[in-house]
Amino acid sequence: MPERKTYIVEHLDPELGPWSELEYIAIAEETQRAGNTFMLSSLPAGFQVPGKLAQNPAFKAESRGVEDMYGGELKERVCLLDPQAEKDLNPDDKREFDVFLFGGILGDDPPRDRTSELRKKGFKGRRLGPVQMTTDTAVRVTRMVVEEQFTLSKIPYTDFPELKFNEHESTEMPFRYVKGDDGKPVMPEGMVDLIKKDADKSIDDLF
Repeated sequence: MPERKTYIVEHLDPELGPWSELEYIAIAEETQRAGNTFMLSSLPAGFQVPGKLAQNPAFKAESRGVEDMYGGELKERVCLLDPQAEKDLNPDDKREFDVFLFGGILGDDPPRDRTSELRKKGFKGRRLGPVQMTTDTAVRVTRMVVEEQFTLSKIPYTDFPELKFNEHESTEMPFRYVKGDDGKPVMPEGMVDLIKKDADKSIDDLF
């Protein structure tokens, strides 16, 4: 029987923007297919979990922080995905860690170092490479390394893809994505439509 893994995003914001909602639903659906668990931790009081996310059996909502859930020896089994870590995530980490922790919104542009607080609390860190990823991409890449045993260098990526909406409208995404079998970036269902609808807004406003 395969070892079950848990993927945790620390969600520190009182609200959930449309961008993050689509990302979290995509993470939950992919995690469910793999038979694992996706958790949002540190949820503020009164946080409203969207229905589609709450209905997913792989999803858990948690008001406690990771350090409260995984204290003492349990902390050793938690991997913090940290851009400043000294070591890259690799397939052998499947044996070392059971929980993979993402410090809030990784997809800010420019990146905000929301991982530093968790780093100071002593969680072991691993890097996913030098290029900024959206949160769902970071979880997807982690799962490909840990569960499918890819090395980071063997994963097909597309960096800063241009999304063309029509002959005159396009936007460049300032992130790295996994490249799908169709050659396009793997993005949550509904994300391209959201970006197109809000093309006149800053990407920051969509979180």
